[in-house]
Amino acid sequence: MRKRNPWKLIFIILFAAAVLVGIYMYQQQYEPGSLLEKAGEKLFENAPEIFSGEPKEVRELRKQKIAGTDEQSGRQEYYFGLLTEEEQRGYREMLTGIQNREKEFYLTVYEDDTVNRVYHAVLMDHPELFWVHNRKSVYKTTFSDGNYCTFSPGYSYTEEEIEEIQKAAENACQEVSALLPEGADDYEKAKTVYTYLINTAEYQESEDDQSMAGIFWKKQAVCAGYAGAAQYLLEYLGVPCIYVEGSTAGSTEGHAWNIILLDEDYYYFDATNGDQPEFLEGDAVQLAEHKTILYDYLCPFPKEYEMTYTPSSEFTLPECTATAKNFYVLNQGCFDTYDYQEILAYCQMRLNNGAAVVRFKFSTQEAFDAAKAEWINGDSIQETARYYMTLYGMNQVEYHYGILENMKTIYYMF
Repeated sequence: MRKRNPWKLIFIILFAAAVLVGIYMYQQQYEPGSLLEKAGEKLFENAPEIFSGEPKEVRELRKQKIAGTDEQSGRQEYYFGLLTEEEQRGYREMLTGIQNREKEFYLTVYEDDTVNRVYHAVLMDHPELFWVHNRKSVYKTTFSDGNYCTFSPGYSYTEEEIEEIQKAAENACQEVSALLPEGADDYEKAKTVYTYLINTAEYQESEDDQSMAGIFWKKQAVCAGYAGAAQYLLEYLGVPCIYVEGSTAGSTEGHAWNIILLDEDYYYFDATNGDQPEFLEGDAVQLAEHKTILYDYLCPFPKEYEMTYTPSSEFTLPECTATAKNFYVLNQGCFDTYDYQEILAYCQMRLNNGAAVVRFKFSTQEAFDAAKAEWINGDSIQETARYYMTLYGMNQVEYHYGILENMKTIYYMF
Protein backbone atom coordinates (compact mmCIF):
# COMPACT_ATOMS: atom_id res chain seq x y z
CA MET A 1 0.00 0.00 0.00
CA ARG A 2 1.42 3.39 -0.98
CA LYS A 3 0.98 6.47 1.20
CA ARG A 4 1.22 10.05 0.06
CA ASN A 5 4.13 12.06 1.48
CA PRO A 6 2.66 15.09 3.36
CA TRP A 7 5.87 17.06 2.67
CA LYS A 8 5.18 16.69 -1.04
CA LEU A 9 1.79 18.39 -0.65
CA ILE A 10 3.32 21.23 1.41
CA PHE A 11 6.02 21.68 -1.21
CA ILE A 12 3.39 21.95 -3.97
CA ILE A 13 1.47 24.61 -2.06
CA LEU A 14 4.62 26.64 -1.30
CA PHE A 15 5.78 26.32 -4.89
CA ALA A 16 2.40 27.53 -6.20
CA ALA A 17 2.50 30.49 -3.82
CA ALA A 18 6.03 31.35 -4.92
CA VAL A 19 4.97 31.26 -8.57
CA LEU A 20 2.11 33.63 -7.82
CA VAL A 21 4.38 36.05 -5.99
CA GLY A 22 6.83 35.95 -8.88
CA ILE A 23 4.06 36.58 -11.38
CA TYR A 24 2.72 39.42 -9.28
CA MET A 25 6.15 41.09 -9.12
CA TYR A 26 6.55 40.61 -12.86
CA GLN A 27 3.16 42.12 -13.55
CA GLN A 28 3.83 45.17 -11.41
CA GLN A 29 6.68 45.98 -13.73
CA TYR A 30 5.47 44.75 -17.11
CA GLU A 31 1.85 43.48 -17.40
CA PRO A 32 -0.33 44.64 -14.52
CA GLY A 33 -3.62 42.84 -14.05
CA SER A 34 -4.14 40.30 -16.86
CA LEU A 35 -1.34 37.79 -16.21
CA LEU A 36 -1.98 37.59 -12.48
CA GLU A 37 -5.66 37.13 -13.16
CA LYS A 38 -5.01 34.25 -15.54
CA ALA A 39 -2.59 32.57 -13.15
CA GLY A 40 -5.08 32.94 -10.33
CA GLU A 41 -7.76 31.28 -12.43
CA LYS A 42 -5.41 28.39 -13.19
CA LEU A 43 -4.55 27.94 -9.54
CA PHE A 44 -8.24 28.07 -8.60
CA GLU A 45 -9.03 25.43 -11.22
CA ASN A 46 -6.47 23.04 -9.73
CA ALA A 47 -7.18 23.95 -6.11
CA PRO A 48 -9.41 20.90 -5.45
CA GLU A 49 -6.59 18.55 -6.39
CA ILE A 50 -3.97 20.54 -4.47
CA PHE A 51 -5.95 20.81 -1.28
CA SER A 52 -8.04 17.59 -1.33
CA GLY A 53 -5.33 15.32 -2.70
CA GLU A 54 -7.76 13.81 -5.25
CA PRO A 55 -6.67 13.56 -8.90
CA LYS A 56 -8.80 15.28 -11.49
CA GLU A 57 -9.85 11.87 -12.88
CA VAL A 58 -11.37 10.87 -9.54
CA ARG A 59 -13.25 14.15 -9.23
CA GLU A 60 -14.65 13.63 -12.72
CA LEU A 61 -15.77 10.11 -11.81
CA ARG A 62 -17.68 11.43 -8.80
CA LYS A 63 -19.58 13.86 -11.04
CA GLN A 64 -20.79 11.19 -13.43
CA LYS A 65 -24.36 9.95 -13.24
CA ILE A 66 -24.64 6.27 -12.30
CA ALA A 67 -26.00 4.47 -15.35
CA GLY A 68 -28.77 1.96 -14.77
CA THR A 69 -28.98 -1.46 -16.40
CA ASP A 70 -29.21 -1.25 -20.16
CA GLU A 71 -32.00 -3.58 -21.20
CA GLN A 72 -30.77 -3.45 -24.80
CA SER A 73 -27.58 -5.26 -23.77
CA GLY A 74 -29.47 -8.38 -22.69
CA ARG A 75 -27.70 -8.43 -19.33
CA GLN A 76 -30.04 -8.19 -16.35
CA GLU A 77 -27.20 -7.34 -13.93
CA TYR A 78 -28.88 -8.97 -10.96
CA TYR A 79 -26.03 -8.26 -8.54
CA PHE A 80 -25.77 -4.60 -9.59
CA GLY A 81 -29.29 -4.15 -8.21
CA LEU A 82 -28.18 -5.41 -4.78
CA LEU A 83 -25.44 -2.81 -4.34
CA THR A 84 -25.54 0.51 -2.52
CA GLU A 85 -25.32 3.71 -4.56
CA GLU A 86 -21.65 4.06 -3.70
CA GLU A 87 -20.98 0.45 -4.75
CA GLN A 88 -22.96 0.90 -7.96
CA ARG A 89 -20.75 3.85 -8.88
CA GLY A 90 -17.68 1.67 -8.30
CA TYR A 91 -19.34 -1.12 -10.33
CA ARG A 92 -19.75 1.14 -13.37
CA GLU A 93 -16.18 2.43 -13.05
CA MET A 94 -14.83 -1.11 -12.79
CA LEU A 95 -16.96 -2.42 -15.65
CA THR A 96 -15.83 0.38 -17.95
CA GLY A 97 -12.17 -0.16 -17.10
CA ILE A 98 -12.39 -3.91 -17.71
CA GLN A 99 -14.38 -3.52 -20.93
CA ASN A 100 -11.68 -1.16 -22.19
CA ARG A 101 -9.03 -3.59 -20.92
CA GLU A 102 -7.20 -0.84 -19.04
CA LYS A 103 -4.26 -2.10 -17.02
CA GLU A 104 -4.92 0.33 -14.17
CA PHE A 105 -7.75 2.76 -13.45
CA TYR A 106 -9.26 4.79 -10.62
CA LEU A 107 -12.22 3.72 -8.48
CA THR A 108 -14.19 5.94 -6.11
CA VAL A 109 -14.46 2.99 -3.69
CA TYR A 110 -11.40 1.87 -1.78
CA GLU A 111 -12.09 -0.39 1.23
CA ASP A 112 -11.05 -4.00 0.65
CA ASP A 113 -14.45 -5.55 1.38
CA THR A 114 -16.24 -3.04 -0.84
CA VAL A 115 -13.84 -3.44 -3.76
CA ASN A 116 -14.06 -7.24 -3.53
CA ARG A 117 -17.85 -7.17 -3.34
CA VAL A 118 -18.09 -4.89 -6.38
CA TYR A 119 -15.56 -7.00 -8.30
CA HIS A 120 -17.51 -10.20 -7.60
CA ALA A 121 -20.75 -8.52 -8.64
CA VAL A 122 -19.27 -7.36 -11.95
CA LEU A 123 -17.85 -10.78 -12.82
CA MET A 124 -21.01 -12.68 -11.88
CA ASP A 125 -23.21 -10.30 -13.87
CA HIS A 126 -20.97 -10.30 -16.95
CA PRO A 127 -19.80 -13.71 -18.22
CA GLU A 128 -18.64 -12.01 -21.42
CA LEU A 129 -15.68 -10.55 -19.48
CA PHE A 130 -13.88 -13.88 -19.80
CA TRP A 131 -10.50 -12.20 -20.31
CA VAL A 132 -10.30 -11.18 -16.63
CA HIS A 133 -8.49 -13.84 -14.65
CA ASN A 134 -10.52 -14.79 -11.58
CA ARG A 135 -8.11 -17.27 -10.01
CA LYS A 136 -5.32 -14.79 -9.35
CA SER A 137 -5.06 -11.82 -7.03
CA VAL A 138 -6.06 -8.38 -8.21
CA TYR A 139 -4.03 -5.38 -7.19
CA LYS A 140 -5.19 -2.07 -5.81
CA THR A 141 -3.51 0.90 -4.22
CA THR A 142 -5.31 3.04 -1.66
CA PHE A 143 -4.30 6.49 -0.48
CA SER A 144 -4.40 7.60 3.13
CA ASP A 145 -5.57 11.11 2.28
CA GLY A 146 -8.40 10.17 -0.13
CA ASN A 147 -11.42 7.88 -0.47
CA TYR A 148 -10.38 6.29 -3.75
CA CYS A 149 -7.96 3.72 -5.14
CA THR A 150 -6.30 2.51 -8.30
CA PHE A 151 -7.36 -0.94 -9.50
CA SER A 152 -5.47 -3.46 -11.63
CA PRO A 153 -7.57 -6.54 -12.48
CA GLY A 154 -5.16 -8.44 -14.72
CA TYR A 155 -6.05 -10.13 -18.02
CA SER A 156 -5.62 -13.66 -19.34
CA TYR A 157 -5.66 -13.45 -23.13
CA THR A 158 -4.08 -11.60 -26.02
CA GLU A 159 -6.20 -9.41 -28.29
CA GLU A 160 -6.10 -12.13 -30.96
CA GLU A 161 -7.28 -14.78 -28.51
CA ILE A 162 -10.06 -12.53 -27.23
CA GLU A 163 -11.31 -12.00 -30.76
CA GLU A 164 -11.19 -15.75 -31.43
CA ILE A 165 -13.11 -16.60 -28.25
CA GLN A 166 -15.73 -13.92 -28.91
CA LYS A 167 -16.29 -15.37 -32.37
CA ALA A 168 -16.68 -18.86 -30.87
CA ALA A 169 -19.26 -17.48 -28.40
CA GLU A 170 -21.18 -15.79 -31.20
CA ASN A 171 -21.18 -19.06 -33.15
CA ALA A 172 -22.57 -20.85 -30.09
CA CYS A 173 -25.44 -18.35 -29.92
CA GLN A 174 -26.27 -19.02 -33.55
CA GLU A 175 -26.06 -22.80 -33.10
CA VAL A 176 -28.40 -22.74 -30.10
CA SER A 177 -30.85 -20.47 -31.92
CA ALA A 178 -30.93 -22.91 -34.84
CA LEU A 179 -31.89 -25.75 -32.47
CA LEU A 180 -34.97 -23.95 -31.16
CA PRO A 181 -38.38 -24.63 -32.67
CA GLU A 182 -40.36 -21.62 -33.83
CA GLY A 183 -42.17 -19.96 -30.93
CA ALA A 184 -40.13 -21.79 -28.27
CA ASP A 185 -41.01 -20.75 -24.72
CA ASP A 186 -38.45 -19.99 -22.03
CA TYR A 187 -38.46 -23.57 -20.71
CA GLU A 188 -37.68 -24.94 -24.16
CA LYS A 189 -34.87 -22.38 -24.48
CA ALA A 190 -33.46 -23.42 -21.09
CA LYS A 191 -33.65 -27.12 -21.95
CA THR A 192 -31.97 -26.51 -25.31
CA VAL A 193 -29.10 -24.58 -23.70
CA TYR A 194 -28.73 -27.28 -21.03
CA THR A 195 -28.53 -30.00 -23.70
CA TYR A 196 -26.21 -27.96 -25.93
CA LEU A 197 -23.67 -27.35 -23.17
CA ILE A 198 -23.52 -31.00 -22.20
CA ASN A 199 -23.22 -32.17 -25.80
CA THR A 200 -20.62 -29.53 -26.63
CA ALA A 201 -18.15 -29.74 -23.77
CA GLU A 202 -16.78 -32.09 -21.17
CA TYR A 203 -15.97 -31.57 -17.52
CA GLN A 204 -12.21 -31.17 -17.48
CA GLU A 205 -9.76 -28.96 -15.60
CA SER A 206 -7.63 -26.75 -17.82
CA GLU A 207 -6.13 -23.27 -18.09
CA ASP A 208 -9.42 -21.96 -19.44
CA ASP A 209 -11.86 -23.87 -17.23
CA GLN A 210 -13.12 -20.95 -15.11
CA SER A 211 -15.02 -19.03 -17.78
CA MET A 212 -17.17 -19.49 -20.83
CA ALA A 213 -13.96 -19.49 -22.89
CA GLY A 214 -13.40 -23.06 -21.76
CA ILE A 215 -16.80 -24.16 -23.08
CA PHE A 216 -16.95 -22.26 -26.37
CA TRP A 217 -13.25 -22.21 -27.25
CA LYS A 218 -11.60 -25.30 -25.77
CA LYS A 219 -14.73 -27.42 -25.18
CA GLN A 220 -13.51 -28.18 -21.66
CA ALA A 221 -14.38 -26.51 -18.39
CA VAL A 222 -15.40 -27.00 -14.77
CA CYS A 223 -18.53 -25.73 -13.04
CA ALA A 224 -17.62 -22.03 -13.33
CA GLY A 225 -17.25 -22.41 -17.09
CA TYR A 226 -20.56 -24.24 -17.48
CA ALA A 227 -22.42 -21.70 -15.36
CA GLY A 228 -20.88 -18.71 -17.17
CA ALA A 229 -21.65 -20.18 -20.59
CA ALA A 230 -25.23 -20.98 -19.54
CA GLN A 231 -25.74 -17.41 -18.36
CA TYR A 232 -24.28 -16.00 -21.58
CA LEU A 233 -26.53 -18.13 -23.83
CA LEU A 234 -29.71 -17.80 -21.79
CA GLU A 235 -29.46 -14.03 -21.52
CA TYR A 236 -28.82 -13.92 -25.27
CA LEU A 237 -32.13 -15.79 -25.69
CA GLY A 238 -33.91 -13.44 -23.29
CA VAL A 239 -34.18 -15.83 -20.33
CA PRO A 240 -33.22 -14.15 -17.02
CA CYS A 241 -30.30 -16.09 -15.56
CA ILE A 242 -28.21 -15.55 -12.42
CA TYR A 243 -24.71 -16.93 -11.87
CA VAL A 244 -24.38 -18.46 -8.37
CA GLU A 245 -21.34 -19.51 -6.35
CA GLY A 246 -21.49 -21.71 -3.29
CA SER A 247 -20.31 -24.81 -1.47
CA THR A 248 -20.89 -28.55 -1.73
CA ALA A 249 -21.96 -30.63 1.26
CA GLY A 250 -19.23 -32.99 2.44
CA SER A 251 -16.58 -31.38 0.23
CA THR A 252 -14.03 -28.59 0.50
CA GLU A 253 -14.56 -27.72 -3.16
CA GLY A 254 -16.83 -24.91 -4.20
CA HIS A 255 -19.45 -25.11 -6.91
CA ALA A 256 -21.11 -22.78 -9.42
CA TRP A 257 -24.58 -23.06 -10.91
CA ASN A 258 -27.43 -20.86 -12.13
CA ILE A 259 -30.88 -19.68 -11.12
CA ILE A 260 -33.29 -19.01 -13.99
CA LEU A 261 -36.70 -17.35 -14.16
CA LEU A 262 -39.50 -19.27 -15.89
CA ASP A 263 -43.10 -18.04 -15.84
CA GLU A 264 -42.40 -15.81 -12.83
CA ASP A 265 -40.90 -18.67 -10.78
CA TYR A 266 -37.22 -19.24 -10.02
CA TYR A 267 -35.53 -22.61 -10.65
CA TYR A 268 -32.06 -24.05 -10.20
CA PHE A 269 -30.14 -24.86 -13.38
CA ASP A 270 -26.96 -26.93 -13.10
CA ALA A 271 -25.56 -28.11 -16.43
CA THR A 272 -22.33 -29.30 -14.79
CA ASN A 273 -24.12 -32.05 -12.89
CA GLY A 274 -26.14 -32.93 -15.96
CA ASP A 275 -22.87 -34.02 -17.58
CA GLN A 276 -21.81 -37.02 -15.50
CA PRO A 277 -21.97 -40.34 -17.39
CA GLU A 278 -20.05 -42.09 -14.62
CA PHE A 279 -23.26 -42.51 -12.62
CA LEU A 280 -23.97 -45.72 -14.61
CA GLU A 281 -23.08 -49.01 -13.02
CA GLY A 282 -20.37 -51.37 -14.23
CA ASP A 283 -18.63 -50.80 -17.56
CA ALA A 284 -21.60 -48.98 -19.12
CA VAL A 285 -19.83 -45.66 -18.68
CA GLN A 286 -17.37 -46.76 -21.38
CA LEU A 287 -20.13 -47.27 -23.95
CA ALA A 288 -20.54 -44.24 -26.18
CA GLU A 289 -24.13 -45.15 -26.98
CA HIS A 290 -24.94 -44.95 -23.28
CA LYS A 291 -23.81 -41.37 -22.86
CA THR A 292 -26.94 -39.64 -21.69
CA ILE A 293 -27.91 -36.26 -20.36
CA LEU A 294 -29.12 -36.15 -16.78
CA TYR A 295 -32.08 -33.79 -16.79
CA ASP A 296 -32.38 -34.18 -13.04
CA TYR A 297 -30.51 -30.89 -12.61
CA LEU A 298 -32.70 -28.94 -15.02
CA CYS A 299 -35.19 -27.27 -12.65
CA PRO A 300 -34.63 -29.84 -9.87
CA PHE A 301 -36.80 -30.04 -6.78
CA PRO A 302 -35.37 -27.19 -4.66
CA LYS A 303 -35.22 -29.10 -1.38
CA GLU A 304 -33.37 -31.99 -3.00
CA TYR A 305 -30.85 -29.68 -4.62
CA GLU A 306 -30.31 -27.64 -1.48
CA MET A 307 -29.38 -30.75 0.50
CA THR A 308 -26.11 -30.77 -1.48
CA TYR A 309 -25.48 -27.18 -2.57
CA THR A 310 -25.51 -24.00 -0.51
CA PRO A 311 -25.00 -20.55 -2.07
CA SER A 312 -22.48 -18.07 -0.71
CA SER A 313 -23.86 -15.65 1.87
CA GLU A 314 -22.19 -12.65 0.19
CA PHE A 315 -25.36 -11.75 -1.76
CA THR A 316 -29.04 -12.51 -1.28
CA LEU A 317 -30.65 -14.70 -3.94
CA PRO A 318 -34.24 -15.26 -5.03
CA GLU A 319 -35.86 -18.24 -3.37
CA CYS A 320 -36.54 -21.32 -5.48
CA THR A 321 -39.74 -23.15 -4.45
CA ALA A 322 -41.54 -24.20 -7.65
CA THR A 323 -41.51 -27.71 -9.15
CA ALA A 324 -43.85 -27.27 -12.13
CA LYS A 325 -40.98 -27.08 -14.66
CA ASN A 326 -39.12 -30.12 -13.32
CA PHE A 327 -38.22 -32.43 -16.21
CA TYR A 328 -39.94 -35.46 -14.66
CA VAL A 329 -43.04 -33.53 -13.65
CA LEU A 330 -43.44 -32.21 -17.20
CA ASN A 331 -42.97 -35.71 -18.69
CA GLN A 332 -45.24 -37.56 -16.23
CA GLY A 333 -42.21 -39.42 -14.90
CA CYS A 334 -42.46 -38.32 -11.26
CA PHE A 335 -44.39 -40.49 -8.81
CA ASP A 336 -45.55 -39.66 -5.29
CA THR A 337 -46.05 -43.31 -4.33
CA TYR A 338 -44.69 -46.62 -5.61
CA ASP A 339 -46.85 -49.03 -7.55
CA TYR A 340 -45.25 -51.75 -9.68
CA GLN A 341 -47.93 -51.78 -12.39
CA GLU A 342 -47.83 -48.00 -12.70
CA ILE A 343 -44.05 -47.98 -13.20
CA LEU A 344 -44.22 -50.90 -15.65
CA ALA A 345 -46.87 -49.09 -17.71
CA TYR A 346 -44.74 -45.96 -17.74
CA CYS A 347 -41.66 -47.90 -18.93
CA GLN A 348 -43.66 -49.56 -21.70
CA MET A 349 -45.03 -46.21 -22.80
CA ARG A 350 -41.52 -44.79 -23.04
CA LEU A 351 -40.33 -47.78 -25.08
CA ASN A 352 -43.35 -47.49 -27.38
CA ASN A 353 -42.27 -43.91 -28.06
CA GLY A 354 -38.86 -45.11 -29.22
CA ALA A 355 -36.88 -44.23 -26.10
CA ALA A 356 -33.68 -46.17 -25.40
CA VAL A 357 -33.46 -44.52 -21.97
CA VAL A 358 -36.18 -45.08 -19.38
CA ARG A 359 -36.00 -42.90 -16.28
CA PHE A 360 -38.37 -42.14 -13.47
CA LYS A 361 -38.17 -40.40 -10.10
CA PHE A 362 -40.07 -40.27 -6.84
CA SER A 363 -41.02 -37.31 -4.72
CA THR A 364 -40.67 -39.20 -1.41
CA GLN A 365 -37.88 -41.28 0.08
CA GLU A 366 -40.32 -44.05 1.02
CA ALA A 367 -41.54 -44.50 -2.55
CA PHE A 368 -37.98 -44.39 -3.92
CA ASP A 369 -36.74 -47.02 -1.46
CA ALA A 370 -39.64 -49.32 -2.36
CA ALA A 371 -38.95 -48.95 -6.09
CA LYS A 372 -35.24 -49.52 -5.64
CA ALA A 373 -35.87 -52.71 -3.68
CA GLU A 374 -37.85 -54.24 -6.58
CA TRP A 375 -36.30 -52.62 -9.67
CA ILE A 376 -32.64 -52.57 -8.63
CA ASN A 377 -32.23 -55.21 -5.93
CA GLY A 378 -35.06 -57.37 -7.28
CA ASP A 379 -35.93 -58.53 -10.79
CA SER A 380 -38.84 -56.27 -11.73
CA ILE A 381 -36.86 -54.93 -14.68
CA GLN A 382 -37.07 -58.34 -16.36
CA GLU A 383 -40.66 -57.76 -17.48
CA THR A 384 -39.66 -54.47 -19.12
CA ALA A 385 -36.68 -56.17 -20.81
CA ARG A 386 -38.96 -58.87 -22.23
CA TYR A 387 -41.30 -56.18 -23.50
CA TYR A 388 -38.37 -54.45 -25.20
CA MET A 389 -37.31 -57.71 -26.93
CA THR A 390 -40.84 -58.34 -28.15
CA LEU A 391 -41.16 -54.78 -29.39
CA TYR A 392 -38.00 -55.05 -31.51
CA GLY A 393 -38.10 -58.80 -32.34
CA MET A 394 -34.98 -59.64 -30.36
CA ASN A 395 -33.94 -62.85 -28.59
CA GLN A 396 -31.86 -61.09 -25.98
CA VAL A 397 -31.05 -57.58 -24.81
CA GLU A 398 -28.36 -56.03 -22.65
CA TYR A 399 -29.28 -53.22 -20.35
CA HIS A 400 -27.61 -51.08 -17.71
CA TYR A 401 -28.96 -49.07 -14.85
CA GLY A 402 -28.03 -45.95 -12.95
CA ILE A 403 -29.23 -44.43 -9.69
CA LEU A 404 -29.16 -40.87 -8.45
CA GLU A 405 -29.80 -41.31 -4.76
CA ASN A 406 -29.94 -37.59 -3.99
CA MET A 407 -32.55 -37.04 -6.71
CA LYS A 408 -34.49 -40.29 -6.04
CA THR A 409 -34.13 -41.26 -9.68
CA ILE A 410 -33.71 -44.63 -11.45
CA TYR A 411 -32.38 -44.99 -15.01
CA TYR A 412 -32.44 -47.97 -17.40
CA MET A 413 -30.65 -48.00 -20.74
CA PHE A 414 -31.22 -50.69 -23.36
